[in-house]
Amino acid sequence: MMEELVVLLVIFVLAMFVGFEVITKVPPTLHTPLMSGSNAISGIVIIGALLVSGRGGGNLSTILGFVAVAFAMINVVGGFMVTDRMLQMFKRKPEERK
Repeated sequence: MMEELVVLLVIFVLAMFVGFEVITKVPPTLHTPLMSGSNAISGIVIIGALLVSGRGGGNLSTILGFVAVAFAMINVVGGFMVTDRMLQMFKRKPEERK
């Protein structure tokens, strides 16, 4: 049990490191498409977290599933807000009537 937890923790830390390195190398012009992809991944995380927390494996899995759902929802909502704000920049402003 403890060995499995250590392996999962190592995978998690490595995934965080790789994700940080990849994100910092993205030029600013690609941030909006990247955010859209991040929203899709966060949607998958939400589904997986709901499945894990609803499985009834104990209090720890329920708490971690809830935390994962909360963080993924924050990411999805923030991503949609940023994407909407970026798209507003490209809309034409209505002409004023005289």
